[in-house]
Amino acid sequence: MKKVLHMICLLLAVLIFSAYPVSAAGNTVSRLTDLADLLSDNEETQLLDQLDEISLRQQADIVVVTVKSLEGKTPMEYADDFYDQNGYGFGDEKDGILFLISMEERDWHISTRGAGITAVTDAGLEYMSDQFLDDLKEGEYAEAFTVFARLCDDFLTQAQTGTPYDTDFLPKEPFGVLRALLISLGAGFLISFLAAEYMKSRLKTVHSQAGAENYVKAGSMKLTKEKDLFLYKHISRVERPKDTGSQYAGQSGGSSTHTSSSGATHGGGGGKF
Repeated sequence: MKKVLHMICLLLAVLIFSAYPVSAAGNTVSRLTDLADLLSDNEETQLLDQLDEISLRQQADIVVVTVKSLEGKTPMEYADDFYDQNGYGFGDEKDGILFLISMEERDWHISTRGAGITAVTDAGLEYMSDQFLDDLKEGEYAEAFTVFARLCDDFLTQAQTGTPYDTDFLPKEPFGVLRALLISLGAGFLISFLAAEYMKSRLKTVHSQAGAENYVKAGSMKLTKEKDLFLYKHISRVERPKDTGSQYAGQSGGSSTHTSSSGATHGGGGGKF
């Protein structure tokens, strides 16, 4: 009887632990924590599958966390502590990237560690935020997180070549609907212009004249005095551009880092949405 009970307990333990995705460090914390309840059940399932697939393939934890409040911490402190205290990260350097959303003050923050610091430079982080901020502002959270995960995959892959995305080397902008519309309008204007020029060239009865003498009746006007007068002059001055002192001006790029409360080195940054 004791053996049967032991086997039942062992089976239940296996079933319970297998219900949670295991991170690289062997813990049982999911790569998706939606405490702010921003996602539907179906969206959570699809996003978690994406995060797990990319994390295992890239050997770097890609994590999304949403909270209602930062509990008195700054976004950076909360993101770094959540990453460190939950044991995320592959390898000795704890490689990974965490995306935090706090609805209290509408903060977002990305915390990087290990290979994540190398892959997501300061310039790369600015590029990434440009891709998902509009979705965050419009409440399209599932889309924003999907874009984040895809960009992490792209940035980690690029960093493995030895040349991560940085100030002078960023992904090409996607060919959006607006750009396609502008090109279509431009093409339509060009076609209309060429058609008008063709029709104008077929008008044989009217020709442009180089001077006004052909429009004046011969002998009807006679100039008695000619004189050239200098009226005024205008000088334009343009100020020489100055160094704005931005973090990207005149620098080679790279990632800014700091030390978390646990003593680990993190990179990343964030803002409002």
